[in-house]
Amino acid sequence: MTGDVKQRLQAELDELETELRVHLPQEIKRAREFGDLRENAEYQTALQRQNMVKARIRELRQRVSEVASIDLAKVPRGKASYGSTLLLYDAERNEEVTYRLVTPEESDPPAGLISTVSPVGRSRLGKKEGDEVVVTTPAGSRRFEIKRLATLHDEIRE
Repeated sequence: MTGDVKQRLQAELDELETELRVHLPQEIKRAREFGDLRENAEYQTALQRQNMVKARIRELRQRVSEVASIDLAKVPRGKASYGSTLLLYDAERNEEVTYRLVTPEESDPPAGLISTVSPVGRSRLGKKEGDEVVVTTPAGSRRFEIKRLATLHDEIRE
């Protein structure tokens, strides 16, 4: 999983670096030709885009580094953590839901992929099968019981 995330981040990083080194300098050069830079909207827009691209590149480099440093050997066994799949039982609604704890880049709540840094994801970290989890959302609190837990290690063995 982390390999896919790293590839997606790296692809976006490569694209932005090309924009920063190739496309934006051309836009800035072309905009300078319009004259007075203080009142040149094209020039100001190109500079703003350049600053946004630089900021996003810094963020992406940091995330690539963080994702690359995930040590799967340190992912706990028997407790919910990154990569875990949890089958939860909601007694109030008498229904079961399945979630997988993922990185923010992989997050897709409607598909059951919950970020480990979201409030819902954080509430599940470190929990075991049989534990009760209380999740506070804008709509109120909900209680779940963890019926089944499959960690990243369990899924690698399969």
